Amino acid sequence: MGGLQEDQPAVRLFREYLRIRTVHPQPDYDGAIKFLERLSVELGLPCKKVEVRPGRTIVIITWEGTDPKLKSILLNSHTDVVPVFEEHWKHDPFAAVKDQQGNIYGRGAQDMKCVTIQYIEAIRKLKSEGKRFPRTIHLSFVPDEEIGGQNGMATFVKQEEFRALNIGFGLDEGLANPSNGYTVYYGERNVWWVTVRCPGSPGHGSRFIENTAAEKLRRVLNSFLDFREKEKTRLNLSACLTLGDVTTVNLTFLEGGVAHNVVPKELMASFDIRIPPTVDLKVFEDQIKVWCQDAGDGVEYEFNQKGMDQTVTSIEKSDPWWKSFSSTCQKLNMKLKCEIFPAATDSRFIRAMGYPAIGFSPMNQTPILLHDHNEFLNERVFLNGIEIYASLIPALATVPPLEGET
Repeated sequence: MGGLQEDQPAVRLFREYLRIRTVHPQPDYDGAIKFLERLSVELGLPCKKVEVRPGRTIVIITWEGTDPKLKSILLNSHTDVVPVFEEHWKHDPFAAVKDQQGNIYGRGAQDMKCVTIQYIEAIRKLKSEGKRFPRTIHLSFVPDEEIGGQNGMATFVKQEEFRALNIGFGLDEGLANPSNGYTVYYGERNVWWVTVRCPGSPGHGSRFIENTAAEKLRRVLNSFLDFREKEKTRLNLSACLTLGDVTTVNLTFLEGGVAHNVVPKELMASFDIRIPPTVDLKVFEDQIKVWCQDAGDGVEYEFNQKGMDQTVTSIEKSDPWWKSFSSTCQKLNMKLKCEIFPAATDSRFIRAMGYPAIGFSPMNQTPILLHDHNEFLNERVFLNGIEIYASLIPALATVPPLEGET
């Protein structure tokens, strides 16, 4: 795909947003807020700021519907991006370089500054055409999604300002699809971050000491990683399963020890576990307990994060929200593949509060590069995504009144 000769205004705006360094650990949130406030003025729409934590502000741009009593549509995106290893990038990750093929490189090109601008430009297009819809449309721009969302959407959904938005249905981010199709996510795996502590007898490194922390740790590692291998095999042997359908386990930290010649009194291992909504969480935690008991006396575990909500959004043909979304995509000749999201997004907090939400980023024919080196999005794919949202937003905002809304 060749690049376009001159940047269209939407592409220029996208590249401008990519240049704002909202990268952890010190994201320029002030720069992003000023950028979004400017866009609200351009659109002629009111902008509200809600500080959910000190230094953590959510921006909401609202396009009021003709019947504001109806439940609204939420278009959510996060403003922060993950760190980069610049030595592995072919271009400056914050320069938004566009190459001869029209590929735009930058941290956040896929995750998810593209979607933010696609929302904005779709709204701009619809307003310029004089369109108006019964349901109110809210665009929310939230911080800290990339570090767990606790100082962003997780807090916001519990506040009165969120309840006042009167949400009926939400859209949030998805993933790119390397094929011609598009992936839609109707649920997410729960995130468990577990640390296992293995106490043992200390002593001099020259002796065969009994009941050491290392012996217990080895048993812990074997139990967790043997289970990991079983799930990996199950995924690889089934054509029906996707990554979101199995439980992943990854060792992320090993801690302990004071000197090379001292057997430590404690060693710790931490794991990142992602559990699909089909798994019985109590049964799975009971299995962790057994693994720790089998490892030896005194082995204990604790959670650094423990998601327990297993809510999924309906993708039944009878569901009015899904019917509107999927039928619109069908009219656009878009082939959809429905999956459980393998990682975690702010959608999980929205669903946990009882609101249906779909994860969707209109990026096909695109390698999945979120959090990777040389993250890019082709401008033609980006521009096509605007047209897709310009069809989806009206369809969702005109869903007829549902039971209890009139």
